Amino acid sequence: MKKRVIKQIALLVAVLTLLSTVGCGRKEHHRRGHRQGPPPEAIAACQDKQAGDSVEFSGRNGETVKAACREINGQLAAVPAGMSRERHD
Repeated sequence: MKKRVIKQIALLVAVLTLLSTVGCGRKEHHRRGHRQGPPPEAIAACQDKQAGDSVEFSGRNGETVKAACREINGQLAAVPAGMSRERHD
């Protein structure tokens, strides 16, 4: 009987540890740049512009990104050339 209780407690601890690890993994995944919505640089590039205007901005690695302003989630942001429009609407 005592061994059975110890096994149940050990199983419970293992499950709780696994669940807390999965939850932390999701938060870490979000912090690694997999955020929703356009990056701040894409929004800034379209400030004082209209949908359809061509713009350029510096990418994450300092490269020049050619883009067009599009409305995404109610705000204007630069969408790099070649990216599917449907993906953002």
